[in-house]
Amino acid sequence: MENKILGIHHITAIAGDAKRNFNFYSKILGLRFIKKTVNFDDPGTYHFYFGDEIGSAGTILTFFPWGEGIQQGRKGSGMATEIGYSVPAGSLDFWINRFEEHNVIYNKTAMKFGEKHLTFLDPDGLKLELIESKTADDRKAWETEDIKKAVATKGFHNITLTLNDIKATAIILTEVFGYKLIDQEVNRYRYATNEVDNAAIVDLVQLPDEKRGHVANGSVHHVAFRVKNDEILMHFRKIIDALGLGITPQIDRQYFHSLYFREPGGVLFEIATENPGFTVDEKVENLGKELKLPPQYETRREEIESNLVLIN
Repeated sequence: MENKILGIHHITAIAGDAKRNFNFYSKILGLRFIKKTVNFDDPGTYHFYFGDEIGSAGTILTFFPWGEGIQQGRKGSGMATEIGYSVPAGSLDFWINRFEEHNVIYNKTAMKFGEKHLTFLDPDGLKLELIESKTADDRKAWETEDIKKAVATKGFHNITLTLNDIKATAIILTEVFGYKLIDQEVNRYRYATNEVDNAAIVDLVQLPDEKRGHVANGSVHHVAFRVKNDEILMHFRKIIDALGLGITPQIDRQYFHSLYFREPGGVLFEIATENPGFTVDEKVENLGKELKLPPQYETRREEIESNLVLIN
């Protein structure tokens, strides 16, 4: 098996109120709520996972909802600043009407790299885009009563990183991750891998005078890239460690195994395995219905549950 990065695995962001976050992504955007667990490093806080029916890599958006009153994040350099979702051609009018109905802040549609997109903000100020991809996207959408497959999100299209200088980050993408520069519009550089058809794009925006961003409420915490298994994960660990980037040991996140490092531009990157997946502790039909705890916290379940707000 070749040692390849297979596009985006998941993206993790920070939110405020847990119930508001759950309602927005599961009800207004219509993503499937696939896992309700806790932050393994802070079990007093939820960790939510949203995605397609089974939580396929490239569809997984996760949140740490830290609660009301937390500090607001500040967009700037050294961070991921936009999350792009793929949607079917002709669906943006549906989404504009839906955003109007639910008082979602959005901008008028625009074009980027020949693709029509709609930018909007979630309740915490996180910036997202719905993109009518010019690349065929045959991923199976998760449908709800209100959002059918003709308009539903398919999973990630791209992630955008804002940097003062893209050079060192581009080297990681091209020389380590196997991405290639495929297009450029002014100061936006588009990189992609041909190892997967979707969730394959990273945009680097170069803003030399931009102040450093601050990761807090309404901002992306980290971007995770996908590998097939543990053997390939550790292959990349050796490469990144040799570059002196301070990569972590392998960490068991219950549903995947991970490494973390901060790329030279300042964005926290993760590399995550496909295995073992989200059905390791729940059947597909039951995903997201119960609070799932890792073994180290199971003896504290009653205490942990008493500190978490009810969301559904």
